[in-house]
Amino acid sequence: MSATLSALLGVVAPDWTVAVFESADQVAGESSDAWNNAGTGHSALCELNYTPAAPDGHVDTAKAVGINEQFQVSRQFWSHLVRSGLTDSPKRFITSVPHVSFVTGEAGRQYMRTRYDALSAEPLFAEMEYTDDRDVLASWVPLMMAGRPAGEVAAATRSLAGTDVNFGALTRLLLDAAVSRGVELHTSTRVRKVRRESDGRWAVTVRSGSGRSRTVRTRFLFVGAGGGALPLLQGAGIPEIRGFGGFPVSGQFLRTRSPELVGQHQAKVYGQAKVGAPPMSVPHLDLRLIDGEQALLFGPYAGFSPKFLKAGSMWDLPKSVRSGNLGSMLGAGIANIPLTKYLIGQVLQSTSARFRALEEFVPTAEQDDWELITAGQRVQVIKQDPTTGRGVLQFGTELIVGAEGSIAGLLGASPGASTATSAMLTLLERCFPERMDTWRPLLQEAIPSYGHKLSQEPALLAEVRADTTKTLELEG
Repeated sequence: MSATLSALLGVVAPDWTVAVFESADQVAGESSDAWNNAGTGHSALCELNYTPAAPDGHVDTAKAVGINEQFQVSRQFWSHLVRSGLTDSPKRFITSVPHVSFVTGEAGRQYMRTRYDALSAEPLFAEMEYTDDRDVLASWVPLMMAGRPAGEVAAATRSLAGTDVNFGALTRLLLDAAVSRGVELHTSTRVRKVRRESDGRWAVTVRSGSGRSRTVRTRFLFVGAGGGALPLLQGAGIPEIRGFGGFPVSGQFLRTRSPELVGQHQAKVYGQAKVGAPPMSVPHLDLRLIDGEQALLFGPYAGFSPKFLKAGSMWDLPKSVRSGNLGSMLGAGIANIPLTKYLIGQVLQSTSARFRALEEFVPTAEQDDWELITAGQRVQVIKQDPTTGRGVLQFGTELIVGAEGSIAGLLGASPGASTATSAMLTLLERCFPERMDTWRPLLQEAIPSYGHKLSQEPALLAEVRADTTKTLELEG
């Protein structure tokens, strides 16, 4: 998010002085790191939790359309940056990978067919394919179909417009480009305190790895610290953060680098969460391309840690509980007892139980081919429901803007990085409304669909999709 904002400011305000502070010794080591997420480039092409079914069977496509629309915005901005010299090889951070949704059972097939009918009517999803033919499925996902019972009902959709995104590499490219145009990047430098001064500026106290502290003053401050954003915004004392809390969830994946297995699974495949399991538990088997090497990830297996970052403190969660959010935290806790039970079960899960979940996806899986790796921390947003006043757990992101637009921060997780460009465009609109008339033409040059809805303008959609496909080298 911070790297994306820096890149956008390079478009609309290249004369501004910008400084970035990173607590680790290198950037993108937390959730943006390639091995800390599945790299799906969330575009709702395969994630079934973005297309919920009502009791009457109707499938709601609104969230899927909105997320895909935002991902198209990201693709356009990345394309603009590539043309501007971000990298001579966009394959360093993005590659073309089919996105597949896969279900079993008659109820699953009915849902998948209904979902396909609803989505394929939308311009953004018009190229999606559906099948329940086992021979076709075997050609789409051979690793998953091998050894599957002959009488088992299965169905899937596939989109060849899917991608695999290395958000760690992209973040580093964005910040390398920012530094080359004069942005200051300070690594091994932790923000210790944020306070507003009498003149309206923000005084940010930072401490370097050597222990030296100093104070930086700024007219505008963005807190893009991932899970670490909540305590910094709380410390800033803005009323807008009152009522917000965070619920940290850790994750693990099974990974294989076996060339034989990878060769049989050239796709990202999402299934359905178990009954009663949260959206974050949707199982998926993902092809990854990281630093020139292909691998498969299966998961996620959820866990719990009170840390807000992988490199955080065991006191992060307790210290985040304040008088202003205690009600929200307690209310969300009471309302999400099933989630607590689910996480406890995941933490206590045996190795064999984890492997059985993989076998439902890959019946012929051999345990020796897979290793367990720890992924990034996610801090889900807890907020007050404006209608009931109760605390609710939110799966998504939340932009917090305070102090007349002089400070902003982003909370939450998925779809996160995939929609960073849209999130930061919203930040510009909310924090600098008086500048938007000047900035809008510059943004439209970089992002042709800015101010438009591609879901409602098929001609513009076709134009920008063709352009980004070519520029990002996603053909074939």
